[in-house]
Amino acid sequence: MLPVLPIIPYPEINPVLISIGPFSVRWYALAYIVGILAGWYCARIIIATERYWGGRAPFTVTDFDDFIIWITLGIIIGGRLGYVLFYNLPHFAAQPLEIFALWTGGMSFHGGIIGCIIVTVAFALRRAIPVLSLGDVTLAVCPIGLFLGRLANFINGELWGRITDVPWAMIFPSGGPVQRHPSQLYEAGLEGLLLLIVLGVMARRGALKWPGLITGTFAVCYGFARVFCEFFREPDAQLGFLWGGLTMGMLLSIPLILAGIVALIVAFARRPIAKNG
Repeated sequence: MLPVLPIIPYPEINPVLISIGPFSVRWYALAYIVGILAGWYCARIIIATERYWGGRAPFTVTDFDDFIIWITLGIIIGGRLGYVLFYNLPHFAAQPLEIFALWTGGMSFHGGIIGCIIVTVAFALRRAIPVLSLGDVTLAVCPIGLFLGRLANFINGELWGRITDVPWAMIFPSGGPVQRHPSQLYEAGLEGLLLLIVLGVMARRGALKWPGLITGTFAVCYGFARVFCEFFREPDAQLGFLWGGLTMGMLLSIPLILAGIVALIVAFARRPIAKNG
């Protein structure tokens, strides 16, 4: 065990923002709500800004307003089922009713992204709009939710990092009397803030004219950022390290990176959206 060194105090914040009788609002739930609403607001701006597209977008703000319910369901259902299948299947197989107990926590980004892909394809086909363009807008604003979600993980004192002696280490209440990487903040910075800036700059410089370019960039950049952060994050206790010291987060990010590369190839192989209107 590493000796306890001078560390940055962990700011113990009540995971419950406000309680009224039997009802309570948790920071984690608020992160989802604010992330979706902020993403929706930014997506509407992107769709309405013609210079990003070289003309009118291939779908309307109203289309995305209708889509927001679909994507919310994709995030929640996909995220929960992904956690059940990828991270804790034996437990939920023995206690199937707990699958519906979302308030107890347990969501998977990779499951959420699968859910988002399914609803994006379904909605685009239903409205006869380009799947990749709809995905580009959705993923351009996705890092907002990722950033807020990781901050909520930090407030909850969960998904903490591996034992370390770096000067910025923290002792998390549920992580034992040892100093650990604040890996939630690493993920908030890389998977959230940095990725949001990269995709935002790309959108402003015309990347939306090449359907799939932002989608592919998101998948590749998130995948590599997640793999990097997994080297500092403590694996889930029920899984531990897998083949060759890899973690589940690393393994699930590999197909995401490969899918992103395919999307980038498709984007560069196609002509840009022709200016219309």
